[in-house]
Amino acid sequence: MAMITTVQQHILQQQQEMLKSTGREATGTFSWLLSGITLAAKMVEAKIRSAGLSDVLGAFGAENVQGEEQQKLDVYANQALLHCLGLRDSVAALVSEEDEQPVTFNRDPETGKYIIVFDPLDGSSNIDVNVNVGTIFSVLRRMPTEIGTLEESILQPGFRQVAAGYVVYGPSTVLVYTTGNGVHGFTLDPTIGAFVLSNEKMKMPEQGSYYSVNEANAAGWPEEYRGYVEMLRTGGLQKEYSSRYIGSLVADFHRTLLKGGVFLYPPTLKQPKGKLRLLYEANPLAFIAEQAGGMATSGAGRILDIKPEGIHQRTPFCVGSKREMEALVAAVSPARAK
Repeated sequence: MAMITTVQQHILQQQQEMLKSTGREATGTFSWLLSGITLAAKMVEAKIRSAGLSDVLGAFGAENVQGEEQQKLDVYANQALLHCLGLRDSVAALVSEEDEQPVTFNRDPETGKYIIVFDPLDGSSNIDVNVNVGTIFSVLRRMPTEIGTLEESILQPGFRQVAAGYVVYGPSTVLVYTTGNGVHGFTLDPTIGAFVLSNEKMKMPEQGSYYSVNEANAAGWPEEYRGYVEMLRTGGLQKEYSSRYIGSLVADFHRTLLKGGVFLYPPTLKQPKGKLRLLYEANPLAFIAEQAGGMATSGAGRILDIKPEGIHQRTPFCVGSKREMEALVAAVSPARAK
């Protein structure tokens, strides 16, 4: 009988491989850091599982910095991540969708090497109707003090991420992450309380059969996006496409990763700069998509090349399989050149 591989064991194995190939020291610090994320995820998962039996459903009664009504589970998930990660002495700063400013720690740069950016509970408006939700996270390395401040380290472009991942809370609880050496998936085994390797070296299909977009916003899209979706519907890529839209970013992305296709959140007349947040939604998912063989664009260029100007900056976001994304870039590029 084959033995299991937990996410912590997998990270340590990858560090040992890095040691062999680069000679860089594998200290175990990163594994300890990621254990804070997995612990918080298990705490959130436990609350979600009992949501209908306890007083954690519904609105909290306040708005977050985005002007969105906070759900009780938003607040709990945020507190869980802040608590579990704040205790790790390798963390220099925590940046959450729910907080206006980063939470920083007065730790020596040699010790506090990492910055964690996260959306604690993506899709939380779906909680009350028992639809999948998730947690998204991104890990950045703090720049040396002679190169940049802690604030500048937070606002690094996405290609400088050292790790990214998400947890999707559904029929099973799944963690997907990358450190730039492929994409790996783990499923929470409730009998032992550990995330166990279930998908190694995940690859997004070259072409899928689903497109995912909120078509209720179509009247406000730029013309080239309307034309692109119509092209998918009418067989322009020599394939029949079906529409799938859950309205929970993590769930829609997870399906796209596994089944291929494309997820779109174009700019609109109401939100010309897009709706999704660059640092803790678009960047981590773009990193994962590229590591799995897919692509991600804002419509004006590669997501991971965008230089952030603020921690809650928004962006249009399109991500998916290579075939669909190449067609999208071809469709929107002529419009940008006008």
